Amino acid sequence: MSQRSFNIVIPARYDSTRLPAKALCDIAGRTLIQRVYERACESDADQVLVAADDQRIIDCCNDFGANVLLTSTEHPSGTDRLAEVAAHEQWSDDQIVVNLQGDEPLMPATLINQVANNLAQDSQAAIATFCKEFETEEDFRNPNCVKVVFNQLQHALYFSRSPIPYDRDQESSQPTYHHLGLYAYRAGYLEKFAQSAPTTLEQLEKLEQLRALELGEKIHVDVTELDVGIGVDTEADLEQVRRLFQ
Repeated sequence: MSQRSFNIVIPARYDSTRLPAKALCDIAGRTLIQRVYERACESDADQVLVAADDQRIIDCCNDFGANVLLTSTEHPSGTDRLAEVAAHEQWSDDQIVVNLQGDEPLMPATLINQVANNLAQDSQAAIATFCKEFETEEDFRNPNCVKVVFNQLQHALYFSRSPIPYDRDQESSQPTYHHLGLYAYRAGYLEKFAQSAPTTLEQLEKLEQLRALELGEKIHVDVTELDVGIGVDTEADLEQVRRLFQ
């Protein structure tokens, strides 16, 4: 396997809580899931596959020619859905799998390529991801904006919804980092994740990447300055993305 060889899996649920059936929402004449799939196809991935939990998404993907797999409705997370795909496709433990969220139609293809390449080049890591420097104190204090701290080898030390690191003396000008939800995994880790129970810190913070740290895995964290756009979580997000595509 060459350094940059990777596959993309796009997990897509039908019953999204805040925006029901959002995968099938129209964005300037194409569904959200088609927009995400097309963005994935702009990358250097060897294979792009949608992992859906509903026949309506399957039918939609078939209509525009996507590679799609019907997966269980019982998965508690998108990572579990990726693990099912990796097992179904019989990918080797070293196969790099990028998780592109099914609501990220604006994710730059260059960033998708880079997260896969970062993992390929870090033999110690099971996962690679990205962060971006916080621009406002308000976002840094917002529990919906996940923070990450990492060491000099670019391995994550911790992820939290709380502001970390805490500046005790309030005198530091050190940057703080917002974690971005783009991941590359080794398929072997996906199997390990699916076979393990949720861990204590993961359940406290509601952040599944903490399971990897509690299991002793290393997560490579890179900093980007690229604009990753917005994910589609709400009706307001959907309208904003529609305006951008129009």
